[in-house]
Amino acid sequence: MSDPGDEPSLVDLIDDLERIEDTLEDETARSSVEEAIATARRIDTPPVFGRVIRGFDRADLTEATVGSLLLGIPMFVEGGTNEAGAFIATRPLAMIVTIALVIGLTVGIIYVADIQDVRVHEPILGFVPRRLVGVLGASLITATLMMTVWGRVDWAEPWLAVSQIVVAMVPMSIGGALGDILPGS
Repeated sequence: MSDPGDEPSLVDLIDDLERIEDTLEDETARSSVEEAIATARRIDTPPVFGRVIRGFDRADLTEATVGSLLLGIPMFVEGGTNEAGAFIATRPLAMIVTIALVIGLTVGIIYVADIQDVRVHEPILGFVPRRLVGVLGASLITATLMMTVWGRVDWAEPWLAVSQIVVAMVPMSIGGALGDILPGS
């Protein structure tokens, strides 16, 4: 028998049925239990991945923020972020490509990569997914706050600061998207 304190599983059920089967002497009853065991073995257990994800709430926002931080902290302490930001600050096309990369990677991870079945639920203005806005917003706010608090950007030069934050957002948007959808909420 399964431990009463644990959540029962399909394996526990099969084990219990096999123990019952071993005690039966009546062939008809034994056959019925064997059929039940065979049926139980054919049942698909819910996968960790493949759940349907709808909506975007505080828990999702928190997961996205934690994911952003996990991949963002190395960007905050790495000088290369500021160098890359200075580079794209003087090249508008590079800035546009970087922003497109941030958005494209986030959309790709959440909606295209098929890691989870993510559904668009009540989009903003009828077409902008709340989850996309939430993940990108969490990445942007986290990058802006952390880079400002840690002195990694100088707001005396706002365009340079924005460029450096955009560079930090590349891995942060990846972390935010993964942090949001991998728990499956």
